[in-house]
Amino acid sequence: MSLLEIKNLNVVYKANDKRIRAVNDFSLNVNLQESVGIVGESGSGKTTLIMAILRLLSQNTVDINGEVLYDGVDLLTLKEEELRKIRWKEISLVFQKSMNSLSPVHKIGKQLIDIYKIHNSKLKQIEIKENILEIFKLVNLSEKIYDCYPHELSGGMMQRVSIVLSLIFYPRLLIFDEATTALDVVNQGQILDEIIKLEEKLKITRILITHDLSVVSTTCKKVAVMYAGCLVEYGDVLNVLVNPKHPYTKDLLNSYPSLTESRKNFIGISGTLPDLSQVNYGCIFANRCKKSKDICFNTKPRIINISGDWKVACHLIQE
Repeated sequence: MSLLEIKNLNVVYKANDKRIRAVNDFSLNVNLQESVGIVGESGSGKTTLIMAILRLLSQNTVDINGEVLYDGVDLLTLKEEELRKIRWKEISLVFQKSMNSLSPVHKIGKQLIDIYKIHNSKLKQIEIKENILEIFKLVNLSEKIYDCYPHELSGGMMQRVSIVLSLIFYPRLLIFDEATTALDVVNQGQILDEIIKLEEKLKITRILITHDLSVVSTTCKKVAVMYAGCLVEYGDVLNVLVNPKHPYTKDLLNSYPSLTESRKNFIGISGTLPDLSQVNYGCIFANRCKKSKDICFNTKPRIINISGDWKVACHLIQE
C-alpha cells in the first residue's frame, strides 16, 4: 500500500527571464514501512523534489504542478493550515547540516520543548520533557544532553539531537536530506544503524536523499536514480546497484570506490549537467552518454518496466 505517491511532478524555477525545470515529470511511489534512497550527483534536483513535496519553496520563485498524494490526500492542493497539521507531525524532515539550526545561546531541552509546544500546547512541560527523554534513549543520547548547550556537543551528538527533533511526534514518513554527510564514517554508521532499528520499532517509512551509494546499498530497500530532474531508474537496491540498466546508473557506480576491488579504475562522468532552462526533446542524459544514438537526442524515452517495480527510462533498453 502506497503512503506517498508522486505523480508527474514538475518544479520550474523562475529566474529573471529564464524558466529552469529543476524537476521534470517525476513519478514515484513509496510504500508503507519502505525505505527508499534517492541518488544522483549534485544538481540533480533531489533537494528541490523534497522541498516541493512539503511546499517549502517560495511560490514567488517556482511553479509546481502534478500530484503529491500522502495517504490519498494531495499535499499540493491543501490549505496551508491543513498542511501544517501534516508537516512535522506526519511527515518530518532532517536537513543537511540541520545541527547548525539550533540556537547557540539556549539549552537543548528548552529549544526542543519550545518547538514541541508550537505543534502541541496541551501537554505540561514535565510531560513534554518525559517524551523527549524517551526519544533520547531511542537514538542513544544521554539524558545529560538535555541540559547542555549546542557548543558542548560533538557533531554526531548534534545530528542525533536533530533526529530527536524529527521524531518528537513519531511521524509516519521520515525524510533525510544528506543528513549524515557532514559526519565521520563511524558516527554516520552508528546513526544509520539506529535509524534502521527505529524504523522497525516505530514502523516508520523513510526517504533518504544522498549522493553516497554505499549508504543506500546498506540502509535502503529501494533506490531511485535521478538525473537533471528526471527519474532514470528505480527498483530494488540489489537489482539497480548490482545489475544497473541505465547508462547513468552504470556511470555513477563506475565513479565510486570499491572496498572489494582494490584495482578498480575510477571512471568519471564526462561533460556537465545540461542547461535546464533550455527545452530538451530527447533523453536528458544523451549529451553525456557514451552509447547515445540519434533517437536519444530527438525523442524522450518512455519509462518501461523490466520486472516488478524495476523501471528504466532508456531507448537502449527498449531496443
